[in-house]
Amino acid sequence: MSMRYVVARYHEIVLKRGNRAQFVRQLEQNVVRLLRGTGVREVRRGPSRLIVPLGSETDWPEIRERLRRVFGLTNFLLCQRSERSIDALNDGILAAIGTQRIESFAVRTKRADKTFPVTSPEVSRLVGRAVQDHTGSRVDLDHPEVEIYVELLDRDAFFSLEKINGAGGLPLGSSGTALALLSGGIDSPVAAHRIMQRGCRLEFVHFHAVPLQSRVSQDKARELVEVLNRWQPDTRLHLVPFGAVQQEIVAQVSRPFRVVLYRRMMMRIAEAIAHQIGAAALVTGESLGQVASQTLTNLATIEDACGIPILRPLIGMDKLEITTQAERLGTYPISIQPDEDCCQLFVPRHPSTRLRIDRAHAAEEPLDIPALVAAALAGAQVETFTFPKDSRAQTTDNRTQTTEPIAG
Repeated sequence: MSMRYVVARYHEIVLKRGNRAQFVRQLEQNVVRLLRGTGVREVRRGPSRLIVPLGSETDWPEIRERLRRVFGLTNFLLCQRSERSIDALNDGILAAIGTQRIESFAVRTKRADKTFPVTSPEVSRLVGRAVQDHTGSRVDLDHPEVEIYVELLDRDAFFSLEKINGAGGLPLGSSGTALALLSGGIDSPVAAHRIMQRGCRLEFVHFHAVPLQSRVSQDKARELVEVLNRWQPDTRLHLVPFGAVQQEIVAQVSRPFRVVLYRRMMMRIAEAIAHQIGAAALVTGESLGQVASQTLTNLATIEDACGIPILRPLIGMDKLEITTQAERLGTYPISIQPDEDCCQLFVPRHPSTRLRIDRAHAAEEPLDIPALVAAALAGAQVETFTFPKDSRAQTTDNRTQTTEPIAG
């Protein structure tokens, strides 16, 4: 078998003009990192493309699945290389088709090298005529059974019978770092994934109520991070005890205000962690009007407690849309497992849906907020997740637990 190549295309990066080289460099690093352990030895740059030679020892099915999860790639092709001539392309494509019977086909040509003497439509026509003569199949540009892709680059020509859609978006890390609040429910993993797709590298924070509740919510958070970690290798999860904070709020604050004040305290603690790790924003799975704490008034009151931006990528989505994305992402079966979320602890029957900022400030006056934040940070622990498993790290199930508390 002749040597195969992956030709990976990116689209949105092309629009970055003066910053394009930085985005491409980040994308290349991400591809190299995610393909670790598959036998890939190098990744080369082409015009608006990355080229990955596949040796005989490479694991194509595994490579394909990993490349699907590289943010910044529009699609990629499993290719064979050809000399840069129509005759050579025809010979290679006809050999690849062999004796298989196909009802219809289309040829799609991309001529990145405009010095090539034949235009893209003419290449498609000439290759199509050869395929038609060889197979007797008809041309169908709208709904072909088989699509043949031709890539004409500055030094190489490639052809492929297989195109795979990529994750799109921007290369992970090109938009900085953010801290995502991970509840264990359906919404927050979807929100995290959408922000990752826009180039943000994420760390995660999960608030729990151990020992007032079981450790099930922590286990769910770990499972969710392991799923998201397939898109973002080397991920950290901050586990923050929140039960004592809730007990203090219950002791000092009127019942209807408690849920919003819980959220304000979470934002303060998350902001402190964000400053420690160099994150520029928080990410939440909030959707406008979905629950009592997510009314417009309450969202504004919650945001008032935080000094850095709060990104809410799901704010205009309904539950069905979010659930559909969770199913595609693979987090839905984990999220619907029953647990004891700290948000369910000490929740009043009728929480306030319109707690103004001034009333929240008045309600918080009895609380020693700096002390509560410091205590939560002192009890927090960090776990690190790697993908693929790094033999150089001492990990169990791709996870390393840090038992030391994070700095307060």
